[in-house]
Amino acid sequence: MDEAQITSPGTSIASPKILFMMADYGHDPTETAVPWATFKAAGYEINIATENGKVPECDKKMLEGITQKLLGAKKEVVTAYKQMRKSEEMLHPLSWSAPDFTLDPFDLVVLPGGHEKSVRQIIDSPIVHKLMVDYFPKTKKPGRKAVAAVCHGVMVLSESKDADGRSVIRDCVTTALPARFEQGAYWGTRAFLGDYYKTYGHGSENVQDLVTKVLANPSQFKSSLNPGPFVVEDENYNYISARWPGDAEVFAEEIVKLMESFNKIV
Repeated sequence: MDEAQITSPGTSIASPKILFMMADYGHDPTETAVPWATFKAAGYEINIATENGKVPECDKKMLEGITQKLLGAKKEVVTAYKQMRKSEEMLHPLSWSAPDFTLDPFDLVVLPGGHEKSVRQIIDSPIVHKLMVDYFPKTKKPGRKAVAAVCHGVMVLSESKDADGRSVIRDCVTTALPARFEQGAYWGTRAFLGDYYKTYGHGSENVQDLVTKVLANPSQFKSSLNPGPFVVEDENYNYISARWPGDAEVFAEEIVKLMESFNKIV
C-alpha cells in the first residue's frame, strides 16, 4: 500500500465528506486504515466519531506481537494505521452521543469491523441505532448519501431497527463475516486465544446468522468462501458491504467509484 497523500482532483466539485463511526477500542486495523488511506489519497474530507469523542484505538492483537505476525495486519497496513493515528481527524474525533450530533452533513458513513469484544459499544448502541434509522433511508438511489460496512460493521446496521422492528438493511442485499470464516478462526485459535474470535462469547450466534435473520429473505445475504476480494453493492440503496480484512482494498476502491458516480448524476 502506498503512503496516503492528499491529492487534488483538479475540479471545482466539493470533496465528499466521510465519517468513520467507531468504538473506542477494538476495530480491525485493516478494515479501518485501508479505506482511510484510500480516501486520503482521493482527497476526501474525513471525520471520525466515537461515543464521547475519545481517540479510538484499533485492536492491538492485530498490530503487535505474535498474533499480528500470524493473524493480523500486514506490514504496510500497520504503517498506514500509524499514519492514521497521527491525523487530525483521529486525534480530534467527534462525539456521536452529543445532543446536537447528526449524520446529515456526511456523504458517506463508514462502519469498520473488528471481532474484539469492545466493538459491542457501537454495535449495541441505541444512540447509533437511532442515527442510522434516520440516515440510512437517505441512501436510497438516486440520492447521494451512502453507507459502507465491513465484517462486524454490518451488525451496526442489522441491529438498527425502526419502530416496527425492521432493520434498516431489511430490503438490501448484503454480505458480512461468513460463518465458515468465523468458526474457522474461533476453533483454530481457541486453545491459545479462548473466545477472542467470538465477539459475544462462546456459544453466541455467528455474524452471518445474526445479519441474515433481519433480512426480508435469506437469499439477500451474499457470500463467498473464496479468500479473494468479495464486495456487495445493493441495487436500490447506496450501500456497499464486505466480509473481512481481505476485502478491504477492493471495498475502498468500490466506495470511491460510488462517490465519483454521484458527480455524474444529473
